[in-house]
Amino acid sequence: MIPLPYPGNDLVHGFWVGLGVVAGLVWYALEKRRLRLHDDRLWVLAGMAVAFGALGARLLTWPATLDPSRPSSLLEWWTFGNRSILAGLIGAWIGVWLGKRLTGYREDTGELFAPAVALAMMIGRVGCLLTENPGTPTGGGWGMVMTAEQAERLGGVAGVGLHPSFLYEIAFHAVALALLLRWRGRLAPGALFRLYVAGYALFRFAVEFVRGNEETWFGLTRPQWCLLAVAPLLIRSVLRALRAPTPSLNTHLTT
Repeated sequence: MIPLPYPGNDLVHGFWVGLGVVAGLVWYALEKRRLRLHDDRLWVLAGMAVAFGALGARLLTWPATLDPSRPSSLLEWWTFGNRSILAGLIGAWIGVWLGKRLTGYREDTGELFAPAVALAMMIGRVGCLLTENPGTPTGGGWGMVMTAEQAERLGGVAGVGLHPSFLYEIAFHAVALALLLRWRGRLAPGALFRLYVAGYALFRFAVEFVRGNEETWFGLTRPQWCLLAVAPLLIRSVLRALRAPTPSLNTHLTT
């Protein structure tokens, strides 16, 4: 069993999340160059995605963690408050949507964003793997382990092997990135990103059973209920993308 190396260390977590964002932006720039997209408005969209992703990760989870008996300053809430990658993705989508309306950019940007997001998620989740509650007990003699003090601080079970749920997610995004690179340019505009998001939603719903998050209703966690709520939109979006005509293999996508 492997001990949790940096329990609750926000500096370590923030470093890996920041590294993931930087790597994603670098990949975004390379993809923009590969697709010969020179419109500067695309950088506005990238900036809006990062900014609104950071806001969404905190703002959209704030009501669930609000404790009137323990008020905190705005700086404390922003630095140490709860964060959610699902809420961050929703915030990033809102940022891109708003950015397109403000700049007048109307082309689909799915193929441009999808690999960059997968890379950023893969790297950023390393910070979660090193610092957060790994997951539920494995039932065997393997997994990550927390001390009693760490378990009390982070929640979870001490002294037993715990599912490295964040490692599972890192593996998912690594496989997704490889598939995105293989299929880019072969699907209809926007289909690549929609399929990636839908695949992540299915994976995230499944991995929640070993993530160790608090159960709310009917044995499901808040992220699972959130995913169930948006499932009809995801299904509709994927079906529309798959029915759209695919581009010629001899042409570059301009999304």
